[in-house]
Amino acid sequence: MTHVKPRKDSDLSKKAQVEEMFDNIAHRYDFLNHFLSVGIDNWWRKVTINSLKESAPKRILDVATGTGDLAFEALKRLNPESIVGLDLSEGMLSKARVKAKERGIGKIEFVKGDSERIIFDDQEFDAVTVAFGVRNFENLQQGLAEIYRVMKPGARVAILEFSKPQKFPIKQLYNFYFKYILPVFGRLVSKDATAYQYLPESVQAFPEGDAFVNILTKTGFTSCKNRPLTFGICSLYTAVK
Repeated sequence: MTHVKPRKDSDLSKKAQVEEMFDNIAHRYDFLNHFLSVGIDNWWRKVTINSLKESAPKRILDVATGTGDLAFEALKRLNPESIVGLDLSEGMLSKARVKAKERGIGKIEFVKGDSERIIFDDQEFDAVTVAFGVRNFENLQQGLAEIYRVMKPGARVAILEFSKPQKFPIKQLYNFYFKYILPVFGRLVSKDATAYQYLPESVQAFPEGDAFVNILTKTGFTSCKNRPLTFGICSLYTAVK
């Protein structure tokens, strides 16, 4: 998985390429997210945050926060004391801060930082969330270990990530859409030639389902579960420290 990079002709690390890619598409990211998923991404985020309701977390870390949509959903549904949104891309974080200011939100702090070297102390958060971010880690095991480190004992993690449908005809429709429609439309709107080509390639390479649950277990998490969403187009992984 770590070998799939946005730009095959670049000598930059995957991490540096991902940062550059998201800086380039930040201006159109929200529109493309909602349009290309036909708005279903909003429901996916609600399901992700609702999975944490029972534990009522007071301090939440949203890793790979992007433009902050999952953090905003967490604030609305969980009403924690504070949320930190962490991301590599300053371009994405700038969009998140503008959205927070426009909505009069002060409980969320958006911080630039590396998900594989999280700048916070051990056992600092009651919950960690990630939406469509772990797929972009340069070292998946290292990123998950860092998430585990900053969680309090008993804290929960909720990870939303793309997966691959297995049943006919969703599988065939999905593959056609991901291979032919999404890259072309994404390129036209975002003006980035590689971002929406990288997306299907990175989804194909990601160790989804039981494979990812096994990685979570090896990292030290317990009660690891996988819930496929929307015919398996997306999956919600939950676990406890």
